[in-house]
Amino acid sequence: MRLGVLAVACSMLVSGHDVITTKITWSREVSRLVFAHCASCHHDGGSAFSLVTYTDARPWAKAIKEEVLERRMPPWNAVKGFGDFRDDQGLTQEDLEILSAWVEGGAPEGDPKLLPPAPRFDAAPKQASKPSGTEVVVDGRSKLDRSVTIAGIRARSITDGASIQVYALLPDGRTEPLLWLYNYQRKWDRTYWFRHRLDLPAGTIVEASPASSGAVALVAAGPAIASSVPSRAR
Repeated sequence: MRLGVLAVACSMLVSGHDVITTKITWSREVSRLVFAHCASCHHDGGSAFSLVTYTDARPWAKAIKEEVLERRMPPWNAVKGFGDFRDDQGLTQEDLEILSAWVEGGAPEGDPKLLPPAPRFDAAPKQASKPSGTEVVVDGRSKLDRSVTIAGIRARSITDGASIQVYALLPDGRTEPLLWLYNYQRKWDRTYWFRHRLDLPAGTIVEASPASSGAVALVAAGPAIASSVPSRAR
């Protein structure tokens, strides 16, 4: 994950003499989160400064906390648990609590013997997924005239900094959460591919709320539903 502007982060550098008040340590818990969610960018030779070692990460502790709590980092945009995506990079609420407790407790290192194996960076980086397939645009509240099978969802025209929730109200009364974008940033735009394709029958109402935040596009799975067009729900 990438941190914010250097000047802002530098103002948040923690003191080397903080009182330790937590049992959560870099070696046991925090390094595992950083290796899994941050180190792919934050390593020597990567696209951002290294956070791979305790020495690297310790001065940035408070900046890390602020970035993850504001969900600016990792650059995923989507709130975890609202929609089920196959390449989910978001932090869980438990992850956020661990990082917060570590920082507020003095950011201790712990026993280096407990460190997990260092991550490897010899593999080619993943390419950001690009939109493909027929798109069904949802702007506000729309009703599907025909059944649609969707493989993913993406922002279509959302303002930077806006938040939006998208969900489907199925004819049988069920509600299917599709996507919740929080503090959206276009520079991290992506298609969110569902872990499993979703079948939305005719009559499904898809709502993007608040409507003032903009529109999203449902990415259909295959040419069979290319003629599916939403109508404005009453």
